[in-house]
Amino acid sequence: MGHRRTIQGSRILITGASQGIGRALAVAAARRGGKVLAAARSANLLRELADEVKTTGGTLETIQADVTSTQDRQAMVEAAKRAFGGLDVLINNAGIGATGHFADVAPDRLRKIMEVNFFGLTETTRVFLPLLKEGVRPAIVNISSIAGRRGIPARSEYSASKFAVQGFSEALRAELYKDGIDVLIVNPGLTQTNFSKNMLEQKAKVQLDHLRGMTAEEAALATLKAIERGSNEVTLTFKGRLLVFVSRFFSRLVDRIIRKRVRQVFKDEIEARRRQQQDNPTPAPVG
Repeated sequence: MGHRRTIQGSRILITGASQGIGRALAVAAARRGGKVLAAARSANLLRELADEVKTTGGTLETIQADVTSTQDRQAMVEAAKRAFGGLDVLINNAGIGATGHFADVAPDRLRKIMEVNFFGLTETTRVFLPLLKEGVRPAIVNISSIAGRRGIPARSEYSASKFAVQGFSEALRAELYKDGIDVLIVNPGLTQTNFSKNMLEQKAKVQLDHLRGMTAEEAALATLKAIERGSNEVTLTFKGRLLVFVSRFFSRLVDRIIRKRVRQVFKDEIEARRRQQQDNPTPAPVG
């Protein structure tokens, strides 16, 4: 466990704050008295966010920025200094995804996902470390995913990026202990946001949108509660926690269930390959 803190009065930067969980976090944190700097690529959506928060009397500044840009990352640092004189909590929320089986998609898709979900997160963290070391009960909050605890078929690239976030966060938590900086991992499950609509591609044969349960607002409140408690890691929703538990202690069972599901999805393709092998058997080696 890390340090307990209050949202009220904390200086908070949220990346990917124009939609989904990031937007909900910005609204909720401002309502609780946090001083919020909201960063995202869409200037129009940021203006809408700022207008909403102003009606509640909250404190929120915005900056148009892309976490994959060196210049934009530095601009966020300068904005935090200018607006609030520093930073106490960095919430790395910006992320993208895609679905489709690894063998069927172009190589550059994985690089785009890693560039945002991992390198954008790590390099944003790097440039803010000097400010965070001077902050009040500072914390880094990395919004990961259930897919960072259990690989999901047809989401291999997204899962890989979130597994990378998991490893980075665990190592960084130990490294920054001496500086008094907490590192929190938040693993949302399938959330009711526009995330699936904003994916690079959707090529999965099985869609999971119908399983989306927790709202972005619920995820945001759970995240803020974890920040206040100083938690090291939280997994949201009962189903999400159950999946992590079963995957950890009964991994072979989960593997069998997932393989069975994949076989069902591709049964026609598997059957066609079997018939082809029967019709064209491999010749026995001579000699």
